[in-house]
Parts: sequence; C-alpha cells; structure tokens
Amino acid sequence: MEEKAKFIEKIYSKKDLNEINKQLNFLGKETKYTVTTFCLTRIIITAIVFILTIAFMDSGYIYAPFVAIACYYLFYYFNITKKIKERNRHLEHEALYFFEILTLTLESGRNLENALIVTCDNVESEISDEFKKALDEINYGKSLIEALSDLKKQISSDIIGNIILNIIQTNRFGNSILDTLYNEVDFLREKELLTAKEKINKIPNKVSIISVLFIVPLILILILGPYLIEFIS
Repeated sequence: MEEKAKFIEKIYSKKDLNEINKQLNFLGKETKYTVTTFCLTRIIITAIVFILTIAFMDSGYIYAPFVAIACYYLFYYFNITKKIKERNRHLEHEALYFFEILTLTLESGRNLENALIVTCDNVESEISDEFKKALDEINYGKSLIEALSDLKKQISSDIIGNIILNIIQTNRFGNSILDTLYNEVDFLREKELLTAKEKINKIPNKVSIISVLFIVPLILILILGPYLIEFIS
C-alpha cells in the first residue's frame, strides 16, 4: 500500500490529493475508496479505456486521448460529485425530522449536549449517525463547539452546514437556541414542500413524454391499421 501511495503522490499534487480526500469524506460511510485506491482505480480505468479505444475503433489513436480524458473526469463525477449531491439531498430530507425531535427535546429543559444525546438515541438516520460521531469526539476531550465545528466540515450540504453554524453561534453567544431551531425547522419544512411541488410539476412533462413515445404510436396503429391491411392485401 505504501508503494501505491508513493506512486500516486508522484502523479497528483498534495493539494489535489487533499481535495480528493475532502470530497471522499463528504460521502461518509458510503465511500468505498481511500484517496490512494480512488486515484489508482481512476488511472487504471482511464488507461484501459485508452488502449481499448485504440484497439477497437477506426482511427482510434485520434479519438483515444479525448475518450480517455472524458472517462477520467466522468469517473470523478459518478463516484464523487453525483454521490455527494445524492447524499446531500438524503441528509436534508432527514434533517427535518431530526431537528424537530431536537427542538422538542430542548423544550423539555435539557441543555444542547443532552438534547443531542437523547435525539440521536431515538432517531435512526444517517444524519443522526453523523451527530453521534460528534458526540463521541466530546467523550475524547473535545468541547461541544469544537465537535460541531468538525461535524460541519464533514457535511457538504450548505443547508445543514448553516444550521450547524447557527447552533454553534447561538450556543457560543448565549442566545435562545430554541428560537434558532424554530426558524431552521420552518425553513426545512418549507424546503420539503417546495421540493414536493417541484416533483409534482414535473409529472405532466413525464406523462407527455410517455404519451409521445408509447400512446400516440399505438393510437396511430389502431387508426391506420385497417387501411394498411387493406392497402397491403
């Protein structure tokens, strides 16, 4: 593994490796790569595509560089960028229920740390798992603010990041954390409503496409079928 890591360090700059590592961390437990295995797999697949393009395409030596470059960037897109976007949508969907429970727990009189512990114990979700990691770090000596600040760096969703930031600032300056959470829950609820409306608005377009592709040709066959049969006979 050390030899592979040294090989990758010769190809990628330290800055690029740190950025890839940062993006892989955004994937949480879903990632199946380390920085080294990701870069190595990316290079090997790109090389294979380059060779196959030359071997099996007419004038492949012309197209091979372009195909290989496309493969190189598409590998990053499908394994990191696309998955991060999907995870962010998933976390944002879970966030509404999680912060609603957190708000109710705080209303019972608990402080923020105890409220987070109770909420994480009673909510089974990926965002709950992320907060559990932050709580575990507190047991190893970090303060609540430090643990939440590190948690914010592990999640790429701007929405969740802003919520965590607001919680940190409210807790640090002694403002009412309940008022902050009420506003954040209202925002998340409104966002979920807008997302649902957006999906509903897309339905007519999907129905239209299905109609054009399947229903309209079927109707034409039913209408013109007898005439075609008569014409052929």
